[in-house]
Amino acid sequence: MNQASNEDCIASWCADDEWCTVTCTAHLIGKKWHPVIVHRLLACGPLGFNALKAEIDGISSTVLSNSLEDLEENGLVNRAIVSEKPFRVEYSLTTEGTSLKPIIEAMDAWGDDYLNRSKGCA
Repeated sequence: MNQASNEDCIASWCADDEWCTVTCTAHLIGKKWHPVIVHRLLACGPLGFNALKAEIDGISSTVLSNSLEDLEENGLVNRAIVSEKPFRVEYSLTTEGTSLKPIIEAMDAWGDDYLNRSKGCA
């Protein structure tokens, strides 16, 4: 396993002096809207800000903007300027972001099963 310095690593130490990989994953996609954003970009492909917001019911513009910035800083989302006049930005998944596909699909399947079992909102 690659050892990173404390300043570079977003994970915390586990009890056995190894970096906790679950903590690392949770840090990257564990915020409320992060997996939803990744899910919508996986399903729809690259989207402009307003189109992405329309795909995510209940998210505010500020929260979407902050979440996209965080995902971009962590190398999961790419932000590309596609037009200067009018100014338009498009968001897409990086290779690292796309590699989350099996995790997001597993979350989707588990959530579907859970909601069906609990007769929730599915």
